[in-house]
Amino acid sequence: MLKAIISGLGCSVPPRVLTNFDLEKMVATSNQWILERTGIVERHIAAPEVATSDMAVEAAQAALAQCGVPASELDAILVGTVTPDMMFPSTACLVQDRIGAKKAWGFDLIAACSSFLYGLATASQLVLAGSHKKVLVIGADTMSRIVDYTDRATCILFGDAAGAMLVEAAEGHPYGFIDFLNEMDGSGGDFLKMPAGGSRLPASLETVQKRLHYVQQEGQQVFKYAVRKMYEISRDLLERNHFTARDVAVMIPHQANRRIITATAQRLGLEPEKLIINIDRYGNTTNGTIPLATQDAIAGGKLKKGDLVLFAAVGAGYTVGASLWRWAY
Repeated sequence: MLKAIISGLGCSVPPRVLTNFDLEKMVATSNQWILERTGIVERHIAAPEVATSDMAVEAAQAALAQCGVPASELDAILVGTVTPDMMFPSTACLVQDRIGAKKAWGFDLIAACSSFLYGLATASQLVLAGSHKKVLVIGADTMSRIVDYTDRATCILFGDAAGAMLVEAAEGHPYGFIDFLNEMDGSGGDFLKMPAGGSRLPASLETVQKRLHYVQQEGQQVFKYAVRKMYEISRDLLERNHFTARDVAVMIPHQANRRIITATAQRLGLEPEKLIINIDRYGNTTNGTIPLATQDAIAGGKLKKGDLVLFAAVGAGYTVGASLWRWAY
């Protein structure tokens, strides 16, 4: 029986660290205020010359090196990002060229913080259809480029990073992809957005002066929706596959806010030790969060071969996703 497995994982994190104490000097906030509301202590910020594709390439190369797969064997590259180097060509094209994946096709996928899980779901279906053997899924964002560092409600939240997973066809493998569940609610689009830069409000002197090329968020609306929907999507996916929280070895959620993550786990009845939280060290890296948290879960001995792992995310749009796998290595 053909299975889709995650066979490789790699991440890229910029070396520069921006702490809460650094932010105290930039905007009216405090370490205690940030920590209590978000759980974040520090975040990593890309150097001015580093773009999203640079981190994506590093993560891709690390993932391929881990499992010994040359880029020439890739069939497709899917990049989840809200901060591409440019509107076009796609970041996937830039990555494909730089890593030498000559036979791969691909595209960028924009579903805000759910983009990586949407890409993982797409990759699994391409593999299970039998049309693809190796699909590289990358989540990469340079959020520091679209964050307004005069807005204390948003600038404290985000960091920069990238992560990649290789989804590979494996005949007769006992583990791998089980199921996914994705949702979308476009009525929430106004609550978390970057208003300018598209066809509705193309770049102009006015849009720049009004700071419309930065992230805008209505925090309470987003928080309430995320707490409810991350729980519901996780519950529904587990029930559909006849699992309970007791069966889950590790839950790896999108790292947007510690309170959202812990509230989700409590409502699911998931023991705290099964929950992966690393938002304190990275902040919200948007599409880099789940690969980064997965890497930490493996390094900490919490995710092992054969474990049932649940991924879940909520993003702007609104977008919602969850994915269930038996870890394959």
